[in-house]
Amino acid sequence: MEHAENNRFQEFFKEEKYILLKNYLYNYLLRKMAVENNLKHDTPELILEVGSGISPVMTKTHHIIYTDLSFTAIQVLRHTHRKGLYVVADGTKLPFKEDVFSHTICSEVLEHIPDDMAAIQELARVMKPAGRLIITFPHRKFYFAIDDRFVKHYRRYEISEMDNKLKECGLKPISVQKVLGPLEKVTMCIVVICFSMLQKIIPRKYKKENVKKARTKKIMKVVSFLFKWTNRFYMIIVWLDAKIMPRYFSTVLLMKCISNAQNK
Repeated sequence: MEHAENNRFQEFFKEEKYILLKNYLYNYLLRKMAVENNLKHDTPELILEVGSGISPVMTKTHHIIYTDLSFTAIQVLRHTHRKGLYVVADGTKLPFKEDVFSHTICSEVLEHIPDDMAAIQELARVMKPAGRLIITFPHRKFYFAIDDRFVKHYRRYEISEMDNKLKECGLKPISVQKVLGPLEKVTMCIVVICFSMLQKIIPRKYKKENVKKARTKKIMKVVSFLFKWTNRFYMIIVWLDAKIMPRYFSTVLLMKCISNAQNK
């Protein structure tokens, strides 16, 4: 989640084609799978997902509240997902009382927020004693590159740095899991470079042309089919890469934490 005025994808949130393709992305599917697997053996009472955008990582329950700073994203998610409750909210100023949620989820969000400590403090504040927090975050500062700048990351994290931030807010990390490896980093850098080049090559006039709806639907059916299955196949390769490579080289990690009641 990031400030709405700085979100370069804001204009795409109302595009059905974008939503469809976004939810097929291999890296999103792997994050989603990792988060949901970590909740398999828990019995959540009420879950909060902060910075869900249009693609939440927890979708298998009705006992959840989704929040995002973008009104458009929340509006689209409510229309397409139709599970749980939806709140437009700033992650650094959550509109909830203390000790409300048994579980909180924050996936690929903290790196978009200037004051990430304020967001972590809010996550800790709204959690019940002994509640669980699941976060995913971009790992290793030396990986910061064109793809991070493209999606407006303020930072990447080292494990020790994230560990200290969480402990300072009364959260105790209990497990760390590899989610994505170096292959994902290489892939996203290539994608961003190609996308940037295409934006320059394709004339603006062509972008604004109105294509017949029937033709657009046919094209999108083919594109979405190819995109879906290409990403599913590539997801297996990237998953293997993350499993094989040492954690030192992981580009995205998942941390599961428990709220320390004594520090609340």
